[in-house]
Amino acid sequence: MARAAPALLPGIAVLAGLALLVGGALGALLAAAPAGASASLWGDTYLGRVIVFTLWQASLSALISVGMAVAVARALARRAEFPGRDLLLRLFGLPLVIPVIVAVLGMVAVYGQNGMVNRLLAGTGLPTGQFLYGLSGILIAHVFFNMPLAARLLLYAWQSIPGETWRLASQLGMSSGQIFRLIEWPLLRQVIPGVAGLVFMLCFTSFTVVLTLGGGPGGTIIEVAIYQALRLDFDLTRAVTLALIQIALCAAFVGCGLLFARAVSTAPTEGRLLGRPDVASRGGRIADALVIVVAAIIVLLPLVAVIGAGLRGPLVDVLADATLWRAAARSLTIALSAGVLALVLGWAILLTSRELRMRRRRPRAAEAVELSGSLVLVVSPIVLGAGLFVALMPLTDVFSVGLELVIVVNAMMGLPYVIRLLGPPLMRVAEQHDRLCDSLGIAGWNRLGLIEWPALRRPAGLALAVCSALAMGDLGAIALFGTRETATLPLLLYQRMGSYRLDEAAVTALVLVTMCLALFVVIERGMGGRGAR
Repeated sequence: MARAAPALLPGIAVLAGLALLVGGALGALLAAAPAGASASLWGDTYLGRVIVFTLWQASLSALISVGMAVAVARALARRAEFPGRDLLLRLFGLPLVIPVIVAVLGMVAVYGQNGMVNRLLAGTGLPTGQFLYGLSGILIAHVFFNMPLAARLLLYAWQSIPGETWRLASQLGMSSGQIFRLIEWPLLRQVIPGVAGLVFMLCFTSFTVVLTLGGGPGGTIIEVAIYQALRLDFDLTRAVTLALIQIALCAAFVGCGLLFARAVSTAPTEGRLLGRPDVASRGGRIADALVIVVAAIIVLLPLVAVIGAGLRGPLVDVLADATLWRAAARSLTIALSAGVLALVLGWAILLTSRELRMRRRRPRAAEAVELSGSLVLVVSPIVLGAGLFVALMPLTDVFSVGLELVIVVNAMMGLPYVIRLLGPPLMRVAEQHDRLCDSLGIAGWNRLGLIEWPALRRPAGLALAVCSALAMGDLGAIALFGTRETATLPLLLYQRMGSYRLDEAAVTALVLVTMCLALFVVIERGMGGRGAR
């Protein structure tokens, strides 16, 4: 047992550092909280409106996104083979790595006052309108980001239905409605709450979408209000109060999710897999085709619009601007630094979790360690940034260390992805090779180089690629700590959109999305090897 003790140290050290970082930020918020803030909260109509709108837009976004995802996932499950299916599923993964601010610019090009939709309506003689800003614009953006994610997660539920079930349904001559009611819905009832909860939390803390498309005070969520209170009004009282409310609500939602979550098997049973009995009807084929085409249009149109607008914009002038490349260099530095930091911290946490699970036989402690690495679920990046802002303000010029703080915040954002992507492969390697390594005395760096790295380089590359791409396109932390002298590409893009230099913004967006995708591919292929996907 004494030999295994050092294996606990990496994760303990990382968790202690995270506790110090988050605890310091929260302590600063609590110390700066105004006396009697909770008593005066209920009389503040602005705070009440912000809280209500935050909950309302997140609930509507989750309902619409998951509702559409059910239809899309069912259509994809019913049509297991059609030209371009694999490509479509890959495209459904793009909203995860495409910078939010770039997608927002694409939505302006599609749904804005002079966008594709309004031009199409005007060409057919139908009335046009401005529906991109405010609640409707927020919902459109959230569907773009979350419907593909939810559809991919729900598709696993259909794939877990064994072939024996379809054979029995065929023998009984069940219709499509009966199949949904008796076979699919009982499984979906177990899966949908978890997926809807994930989408709700993503929308609840959706800073960039609401900042750009909220349309004013009536379309503000808690995170945007924190940013406005700190950067625009410098109202520490309001910022701290809002941050504490955000933490309390997120903790309550995460706690409810953990309380009511149920594990659902998504692995198909063994047996001969047979086709569904309800795929032959012409009406079903037409309906599924329409659903799949609409989903593809929702995902593709903003991306195509960004590329088209960027290529039509003043390419030469913008690309010759040194400001763009300085911002690009900062973005690349932040992305790689945050990605590597997240990977190292996440790997250390997982080593300790594996030690607790495999050798100490303490699965609950292992789960607690992994959950502790996902503190960003409760303390969102904006709230963490606000706490660091308040804590460091009496000690130093916050903006002079802004880029370092952005790296730290983005690394914390990436930790849950590292734990999710690297955790299962790390456990499999231990299950397969632990006894052999013990018998041969292979440990430490030798074990990493000879045994673990060859098996883990692909998931590690994917984790690093995802974290780096997310950090490259993040606007939240840099909006809080950045200045014109330290602007990254997302902040530069936001500034150009805010000053209505949309042609320049389009080229900037094209550069940003190209860099994000190139960074993702280079890291994934470079670390994962030629066979990485």
